[in-house]
Amino acid sequence: MPPAYLAARRRGVPVVIHEQNPLPGLANRLGARLTRYVATTYAGTPLPHAVHTGMPLRAEIGELGGLDAAARAVAMRAARAELGLRPDLPTLLVFGGSLGAQRLNETFAAAAAEVRAAGVQVLHVSGLGKAVDVPVEGPTPYVVVPYVDRMQVAYAAADVAVCRSGANTVCEPATVGLPGVYVPLPVGNGEQRLNAEPLVRAGGGLLVDDAACTPDWVRTVVLPLLRDEAAVRSMGEAARGFAVPHADERLADLVDAAIEGVAPSTLRSVPGGAA
Repeated sequence: MPPAYLAARRRGVPVVIHEQNPLPGLANRLGARLTRYVATTYAGTPLPHAVHTGMPLRAEIGELGGLDAAARAVAMRAARAELGLRPDLPTLLVFGGSLGAQRLNETFAAAAAEVRAAGVQVLHVSGLGKAVDVPVEGPTPYVVVPYVDRMQVAYAAADVAVCRSGANTVCEPATVGLPGVYVPLPVGNGEQRLNAEPLVRAGGGLLVDDAACTPDWVRTVVLPLLRDEAAVRSMGEAARGFAVPHADERLADLVDAAIEGVAPSTLRSVPGGAA
């Protein structure tokens, strides 16, 4: 990216940067010095000229997040029917991105019998090319699929999600008001933990170390949460309050401002309380 930033500056082409993570990478730290049009997903990201826009998401995610309670209940029933889940059971979504997450796959495969015995059904997105050994038959559904290309349907079906915490993975469940239990990938500079921490502080999710994501943790933390409807509802409301709606429009406004050469301060503000 730095070569592109430098080439654009040399040719007089406007540059707009969007930094997804709370801790910016080297390329965007350099790029932010070359333009005054810098968007961030998180408030307080340490970049020059930063404007907090939130994370641009697909329209289907925003639409699901904008439903009222009655419409959301209809969407939930339709999503569960489409995915082979029962309409009347607490529902857990487990996913680790398109490539899956080996820790989540192993942990929930080992805990599957106990989860089902507790009356909790599961939609488990294993990742392409990865298997989760769970018996298909049983009174409580445990649906394993390698990939979901319409995540809004998976979110609509779920009461709680257990997942990694890439920036997009944190922002999507928050936008639809889905409580997340985040298991950061334990590599790199710890950016996945940093992604989830503001949402967790806001009350919209839980955070667990990768090494602590075990069948016993599922038993003692995840299952009690799914049984506590008031806690799930409260976390969902906090998650929705943390999210920044219409971030795509704010980023588009910033692009327009860059093209027109006007100050970024003319952009619409983020709703109060959003992080």
